[in-house]
Amino acid sequence: MNDQSSWVLAFPEVFLLVMACVISLVDVAVRSRLRGTTYVLTLLTLAVVAYLQGAAAATGQTLLGFGGMVISDPMGQWLKCFAALAVLVTLVYGRRYAGDRDMLSGGGELFSLSLYALLGMFVMISGHNFLVIYLGLELLTLSSYALVALRRDDVQATEAAMKYFVLGALASGFLLYGLSLVYGATASLDVAEVMKAIAGGEATLKGSPQVLTLGLVFVVAGLAFKLGVVPFHMWVPDVYHGAPTAVTLMIGGAPKLAAFAIVIRLLVEGLAPLAVDWQQMLAVLSVASLLIGNLAAIAQTNLKRMLAFSTIAQMGFMLLGLLAGVVATGQGLDSSNMANAYGSSMFYVVTYVLTTLGTFGVILLLSRGGFESDNVSDLAGLNQRSPLYAAVMAVCMFSLAGVPPMVGFYAKLSVLQALLASSQPVYIGLAVFAVIMSLIGAFYYLRLVKVMYFDAPSQTAGIAAGLDARSVLSLNGALVLGLGIVPGGLMALCAQAITALMA
Repeated sequence: MNDQSSWVLAFPEVFLLVMACVISLVDVAVRSRLRGTTYVLTLLTLAVVAYLQGAAAATGQTLLGFGGMVISDPMGQWLKCFAALAVLVTLVYGRRYAGDRDMLSGGGELFSLSLYALLGMFVMISGHNFLVIYLGLELLTLSSYALVALRRDDVQATEAAMKYFVLGALASGFLLYGLSLVYGATASLDVAEVMKAIAGGEATLKGSPQVLTLGLVFVVAGLAFKLGVVPFHMWVPDVYHGAPTAVTLMIGGAPKLAAFAIVIRLLVEGLAPLAVDWQQMLAVLSVASLLIGNLAAIAQTNLKRMLAFSTIAQMGFMLLGLLAGVVATGQGLDSSNMANAYGSSMFYVVTYVLTTLGTFGVILLLSRGGFESDNVSDLAGLNQRSPLYAAVMAVCMFSLAGVPPMVGFYAKLSVLQALLASSQPVYIGLAVFAVIMSLIGAFYYLRLVKVMYFDAPSQTAGIAAGLDARSVLSLNGALVLGLGIVPGGLMALCAQAITALMA
């Protein structure tokens, strides 16, 4: 594509950047406690961006721009559409929470930083060059560090931001070092060229095979940190717990979609010839995450820490789909199962983000000035106080546990089917292990349902929420249930997006 066409390709990102700057300037003149003008402009921006990405994805076209450094394909466009909607929902849920804690009194940084973080996700998802991917990653992480520390006078939030910054910088270093080693072995930063160099044996000629393997190890380590899987999970429970709950949802929701995208870009589109190596590493990460995540979550009494360990286990389950995508055979790599396996992983991460939005939405709406509803006991008797909130939380817990007919059941089932379709004994064993871990994990999810419906209420205060938040929460819960009853549309969308990627 020529330069003019490339800028057309990047129009949603340019629009998002311009609006983020405009909103930052407009916010200077806003005086309302909840930043009403800033809030409305931000939601309109996110809605327009989501529409632009969805409309582009519907065309089914795959285009390259800026000399092949940026790619626009259905998978990336749908993920960007879902990420924009996830940020929109997060801000609807978190606005009153942030206002009650003076996070908006000094300015609308919550809104502007969220837009910059979303821009980073967009760049990550569209990146087809190592430098572009890393640029997007840094924009996202730097915005996230600032969001976690947004409550400047809160010691817990400041401590969480420091931990996140130190460990995040370490992980970014791992990823950057790994990409530099891959560049040294292949003499290219372009994802497609790296794939060709490795597949054609040129990487072995240009550099030692050990350099390429070592680079792969560091790349996987950096990606594992961004996904929050064991043993690179240390930041997840501390940051989830210490950050303001609205920010916890911001870093635990939409960024998972971007993390999935760069895993696909780097490992599948760039390093697929090394699949035999990275599959083994992903298998270890997945097993460890499922085991430690589920067992540690059982012992938690803090709701946010429990959901943090739940996230670790859920991401471990998602990695199982990536494992089954390329099956090693005696004749080489059989890619017949790739679209099904990667489509199931994409379906899993999209539905996980949807369920996470509903779960944290209830927690945010239950919180009020001076009170954080972040302990399991705070949900006691919730059904007596608000049947709607209790129903949405119960639907989300059933979905995370994999109970039919919630959408989480079909997400888990699709990943297990992808594993079984490989007919590899190791993968069948992994599927059995995943089922056992899911049964263990069901305990702490169903415990929350028991607390909400059968325990005596621990709070008597009324639950106040705006019409926008209540409406979005109701729609959120309905989607978790509705997509479970009729999952075919979203499954087909994910499968088509991955099929276009593989073409």
